[in-house]
Amino acid sequence: MVRIADDPLHNSISTEALYVPNSDRFLVTNNVVSDELYHSKDSFSCRATRQGNSSDYFYSNDGLNFHFGVILFDAVLVILMTRIVAFLLRPCKQPKVVSEVIGGIILGPSVLGIDKKFNGAFFSANVKYIIGNIGTMGFMYFLFIIGVKMDLSVIKFSRRKHKMITLAGVIIPLVTGTIVGNIIRPSMDKILSKPSSIGRVVLAMAVTGYAVIYPILQELNLLSSEIGQMALAIAIITDGIAIILLIISGGLKQTDVGVDAALWYMISVIAFMVFSAITLQQAMIWIIGKNSEGKLVEQVYVVLILLGALVMGFLSDMLGLGIVTGCMLTGLVIPDGPPLGSSIVARSETFIMNFFMPFSYVYIGMSVDLSAMTSVSWSGLAPLFTLAMSGIVFKLLATLVTSLLVKIPFRDALTLTLILNLRGQQEFMLIMHWMEKSVIEIPSYTMLVLLVTAVTAIATPLIRFLYDPTRPYIVNTRRAIQYTPPHEELKVVACVHNQDSVATLINLFEFSCSCRRNLSVYALCLTELNGRAAPLLIDHEKQKMTFNYSGYDSTYNALKIYIEAKRDVMEIHSFTAVVPKQTMYQDICKLAMIKEADLVILPFHMEWRDSVRMTELHHQRRTPSVLSNVLDHAPCSVGILVHKVHLLGPLFDHSFNSSPRHVLVLFLGGADARESLFYADRILMNPNVFLTVIRFLSHHHHREYEQEKKLDDGVIISFRERNGRNKRVVCREVVMKNGEETLATIQAFGNDVHFDLWILGRHKGINPVLLEGLSSDWCEHLELGVIGDYISSMDFDGTTSILVVQQQTLRG
Repeated sequence: MVRIADDPLHNSISTEALYVPNSDRFLVTNNVVSDELYHSKDSFSCRATRQGNSSDYFYSNDGLNFHFGVILFDAVLVILMTRIVAFLLRPCKQPKVVSEVIGGIILGPSVLGIDKKFNGAFFSANVKYIIGNIGTMGFMYFLFIIGVKMDLSVIKFSRRKHKMITLAGVIIPLVTGTIVGNIIRPSMDKILSKPSSIGRVVLAMAVTGYAVIYPILQELNLLSSEIGQMALAIAIITDGIAIILLIISGGLKQTDVGVDAALWYMISVIAFMVFSAITLQQAMIWIIGKNSEGKLVEQVYVVLILLGALVMGFLSDMLGLGIVTGCMLTGLVIPDGPPLGSSIVARSETFIMNFFMPFSYVYIGMSVDLSAMTSVSWSGLAPLFTLAMSGIVFKLLATLVTSLLVKIPFRDALTLTLILNLRGQQEFMLIMHWMEKSVIEIPSYTMLVLLVTAVTAIATPLIRFLYDPTRPYIVNTRRAIQYTPPHEELKVVACVHNQDSVATLINLFEFSCSCRRNLSVYALCLTELNGRAAPLLIDHEKQKMTFNYSGYDSTYNALKIYIEAKRDVMEIHSFTAVVPKQTMYQDICKLAMIKEADLVILPFHMEWRDSVRMTELHHQRRTPSVLSNVLDHAPCSVGILVHKVHLLGPLFDHSFNSSPRHVLVLFLGGADARESLFYADRILMNPNVFLTVIRFLSHHHHREYEQEKKLDDGVIISFRERNGRNKRVVCREVVMKNGEETLATIQAFGNDVHFDLWILGRHKGINPVLLEGLSSDWCEHLELGVIGDYISSMDFDGTTSILVVQQQTLRG
């Protein structure tokens, strides 16, 4: 029997030749159906097709008659739709995966596809076939990129509680889900009631995919948080278990053919994985050896690796492991981070995530049909829904209870449980695979896609609500210079991100360093995460690690030289943080919290200034900079160090301590100003430092904060009593009527005497009269405060280094 399907929307139709199974001949050509076809036992459907190439509009009358034109239009439509939905759902705090799946559903038969004209014009069967293949490639390359970023060494350093949570979160839902499946088995249809089908569904709901968790944690800025790192470690272990179970289940499936088939399957899979790992690893080592140090890998090698991922996908699919498994294994073999991992990510991730992946979600949405699901009675969907929900619920309970048993606080345990129950790309691929293998039909497929999307859509806002990554840095004790006794060591976390910032900090330490050990420094090298997923915080005294990040070696070696030279008078410990820029502040605050630091010093360089210009304005809803985040969340005082002129030709000058250095403190009042004066008081321990303190007062004490004035008076009096006989100290008071006079006075001091270091408070508690007429609207760098921004500008002369101090802000 032959069914000829005409397309009423287009008159320009040509019936393609149909290929008969087990034959080398096409039986239909030029709209003529062969008689032999009528005698075939198979049922065929002839489909009208559009032409492959198009001419101009006036010649063809309708550009949508041609495949290529439709595909181009669909590409634009797909990407625009997913972006529009993502924009509309942004206030709801939904992750990208949810918005893009919803965008795919909107383009599918459930919403826009209901209109037959729209569906026939833009998403005909042939076009859907092409989109499906592009979408499949999108999923393949998505898992490949995730594999490249994944660091398997996390498994080696995972803790006992990670393993306990992993095993409980996988085994308990597997066992309980299987029990539930066998109880409701009589109500299932013939295919779903098979043990292999029940096992597939239960396993999908019991396993947490690293590829699902990582992108969402990245969007939530939780990669550097304690809960985020714990979730990633658990997900990696879970993925390892899932791959083993996948191989075992594939072997069991082969027993349907025979024991010999299962044996050969296991042998071929193991041989494939071992051979691929060894061969690919050697190839990657060879490629890295051909690369010039500090540069991205050449484009030709990146292209070859991307092609190799497709070959591996083909081979793994041929062996029954699934087409995406080979791609992910290829990514796992590639060393994460520079030079190879970062080169692949830098040159391919944007195109994969922003072009291929929208097609993947539309591929999912094209088969979601709400009308088909509602037309089926609940009794037909209830068994599968019950089976899937049992896996989700039991995983939630198992993870939560186990987390509480290993002494994780309830709020954190609940957050971890929700993270480990996020669903996304891996589940969508499995559900699509089940439908292609006829395990489920369209109604069941639609229900599962909606269920998976709903779980993630509900869990993500709850995670945002429950977990604040800055909460661990909230302290109730005073950690500031003012409250640190002079005879005790001052604990400082000093951040560096390039060789220039090392020189800047050395300059400051040379001011602060005295004959006795009064300074304990924790130097933190900050490196932006690139080409890997898991952030790192390394203590170089305990861990021996090497990095290929550009500029890292010169920065660390410069710091190491200074550490060796100053061991007698300073205690310096070195750390390295490899983290995303948006969560860099978390590692800075974390180290300050662990080491009970009194001060965090951040260098303010042009690289960060550009970021601040683009990101600091909160009223424009831009992402805050590293500096502003540290100022907001640090568990201690913060100093921002601006270095306008490079004093040091060599790394540091041994004659520094023997030459006089002049320091100026601008005391405008308030807590920040008091903190800056206490730091300057410590600098006086260096016998070669000459200190000038200028206190600014308003005319007739107008609009002064009474409480702040009393505290300021007490600090100034105490400082004068301690240094009354010190000829290296000068204290002066000046009276100002407005901000213009304040700036003029500051400029006059800069012109009269060259000061090597200026110290001032940021903004807290300053009398408004001293800033009257100086609007923060023209302030280019708000984190420096109005005065700090002015004297750090290139237009202001007379400064070499500026230290802007903010006293600890107690939160909570």
